[in-house]
Amino acid sequence: MRAATTMADQHGGTAIRTESILAEVLAGVMDVDHVSADSHFFKELGADSLVMAHFCARLRKRGDLPSVSMKDIYAHPTIRSLAAALADAAPVAGKPPTAAALAPATPTSAREHVLCGVLQALFYLGYSYLGVIAAIAGYQWLVADAVGVEKALRLALFGSVVFFAVSVLPIAVKWLLIGRWKPQQIRLWSLGYVRFWVVKALIWSNPGVYLCVGSPLYNFYLRALGANIGPGVVILSRHIPVCTDLLTIGAGTVIRREAIFLCYRAQAGRLEIGPVTLGRDAFVGEMSVLDIDTAMGDGAQLGHSSALHRGQSVPAGERWHGSPAQRTDTNYVRVAPAPCGWLRRAVYAALTLIIVLFVWAPFLEWGLGLLFLQVSSLVEALDPGLQTSSGVLTARGLLTETLVFSAVFFFGMLFVGLLAVGTLPRVLNLFLKPDTVYPLYGFRYAMHRAIAGLGRLRFFPVLFGDSSYIVHFLGWIGYRLSPVVQTGSNFGSEVITTNPVLTAVGSGTMVSDGLYLINDEISSTSFKVSRTAIGSRNFVGNYVTYPPGARTADNCLLAIKVMVPLDGKVREGVGLLGSPPFEIPRSVERDSRFDHLRTGEAMRRGLAAKNRFNLRTIGIFLLTRWVGVFLIVLIDVAAIRFFYDVFAHALMAALFALSAVVAAVYYALVERGFEALGPPPPAICSIYDPGFWWVERNWKLHPINFLHIFDGTPFKSVLWRLIGVRMGKRVFDDGTHISEPTLTTIGDECVLNHRSKIQCDSQEDGTYKSGHTALGAGCTLGMGAFVHYGVTMSDGSALAVDSFLMKGETVPANAQWGGNPAREI
Repeated sequence: MRAATTMADQHGGTAIRTESILAEVLAGVMDVDHVSADSHFFKELGADSLVMAHFCARLRKRGDLPSVSMKDIYAHPTIRSLAAALADAAPVAGKPPTAAALAPATPTSAREHVLCGVLQALFYLGYSYLGVIAAIAGYQWLVADAVGVEKALRLALFGSVVFFAVSVLPIAVKWLLIGRWKPQQIRLWSLGYVRFWVVKALIWSNPGVYLCVGSPLYNFYLRALGANIGPGVVILSRHIPVCTDLLTIGAGTVIRREAIFLCYRAQAGRLEIGPVTLGRDAFVGEMSVLDIDTAMGDGAQLGHSSALHRGQSVPAGERWHGSPAQRTDTNYVRVAPAPCGWLRRAVYAALTLIIVLFVWAPFLEWGLGLLFLQVSSLVEALDPGLQTSSGVLTARGLLTETLVFSAVFFFGMLFVGLLAVGTLPRVLNLFLKPDTVYPLYGFRYAMHRAIAGLGRLRFFPVLFGDSSYIVHFLGWIGYRLSPVVQTGSNFGSEVITTNPVLTAVGSGTMVSDGLYLINDEISSTSFKVSRTAIGSRNFVGNYVTYPPGARTADNCLLAIKVMVPLDGKVREGVGLLGSPPFEIPRSVERDSRFDHLRTGEAMRRGLAAKNRFNLRTIGIFLLTRWVGVFLIVLIDVAAIRFFYDVFAHALMAALFALSAVVAAVYYALVERGFEALGPPPPAICSIYDPGFWWVERNWKLHPINFLHIFDGTPFKSVLWRLIGVRMGKRVFDDGTHISEPTLTTIGDECVLNHRSKIQCDSQEDGTYKSGHTALGAGCTLGMGAFVHYGVTMSDGSALAVDSFLMKGETVPANAQWGGNPAREI
């Protein structure tokens, strides 16, 4: 009894001492004299997640307390409750054990870095040259001598042959250069890496494979690349695996859209290649990430917005979710099976191949060719002086022809696309009944795929997003938004849905970039579409996947990368953070300081001024994008008109290759120019502040979609520097997105994996905030990882796949963090 009393006294003494330390540190962070042990961090002290992140960082530096994460802060929101929780944990002394567990970085060579860039550029030029030679020879052989109907048929045959050849080439090159992939490590920028990059670039640039995703034909393509894929597998993700020999997928498995399973990752100066193994009848949810050396057993499930970190394995029959994933009882396969035999799959695959080879490819070629001939004839008829006496186009004629063609093509496609997305989903939905189970690979599945494809178009949300006009566009394509509470920033520029007609967003809800609304549920044999609705007065943060049947209602805050729950009570009037999610306060005092600008006359004036500014931004966006198309067409037409047979077509091929480089540099310079014209991003302001409108303009003009062709090359860093990122030496970028270049610093030899993001700002409930983020030398961002503003990652630190590093966090040197929200692993 006496011993128990002594232990209790010691425990109480530890808790009191911990309270004192916590109160002292928090007072210092908040710059106040005293903090009450029973005051709520958010409701009474007025702190926010940025302040508490700084509090956690200072505690970690002391070293005499257990590590405190933001999840701990939200779970124990007073000094007293937090101290009691920490008293049960063992003190941390010295260096965290994970620091020793991190493998040492693989040194990279400046000489190899330069040689790698030279070889990649030569491959790009060589590929363009071979493409020109093959296309000209094939055209002369198949099409040149034909006339009339025969020429049209031969042209269709020529287009299908070209498309087939482009699709088969990556398979042939993979087996020639690599053979079979094996688990290994490849030093970045080495000759081994160049071979890897060539294969990856060919696979990812193949246009035919993206048209086949979601059909059985895609499985055949992956098998041809070496993947072991069983019968009845359904793969909807457009993230194409590269090291396919290490991919095993059992019969009847379903992989949803946007899931990442590449079988490789980059880490600390090297490329690491490893297996991904999925058993029979497994399920991988939307926006999930499978790291290398991960596995799922037969009948296992991984929920949406989840991740398996390296070494994780889901046992057979179990359901996991979260990042990193953990066991759950939630069932993510919620559609009944339907009859779907091998014959149905075979017929659908054959029809897909016929449509791709004999409809899409010839139609695209024929349509562009016909448009160009019509424009050429029109220009020549209007001004015969645009040609010399021998019939050769003059320089003025070339400019005129290119100007007319690019304008007709760009603005014509704009009009046709706007008409299509507003009418076709409504017509095609007549063939689908909500909540009705249909078999895969039939007429209705084709209708559903067409609707989903239209709902994924990104150009128009970028055009209208971050302005008052986005709600009119979304209403035009089928969203149910009435009654709209107009703020001028109701939706960002990345809004995707699988069925706009079955999508609703409640009144007063504001949405940041990256909202992905899901309207379908799919098994290996069946699918159904359902209505998906977000409640009223919500705020939805960046990159949120919102499924049908989500358990959220009105007045919720859905934080960045949150996993929206599918079970449990209906959440209302709270915030949700993390994967799996937990509750946080809906809002804090810092977020309400500009509320007076969101009502009455002040809002009317602010909204009117914002609308005028945003309208000019839309005009600038269209003009600059059209000029980019004009430059590409000008170079390509000049290559055909003037250099058709110069140096055996070498100069023509060089110009074709140059056009893509010129476009990327041009769009990068456009953003850099407008960044220089406008003020720097404000640290905090209302969305009705002109400083924020300049930020929105730069978001719209961001050239990220034109930079991805340089992923994995030294040239990507050059373009980031051109835009304004303070970029170190030999940075490896495999497809990251940096939202605010001028606020971002990246140290030497950092590694940025596919679909990682560095976002140095946030727009929450009508308030904009920003801050600098810095990555020290040798840092690694895993696939799909997200780094927020005000973050410091010290030298050699690493962030695991699909992790969310919250604003204000400080990651110590050589530490490994992971999870959503991220904490030390």
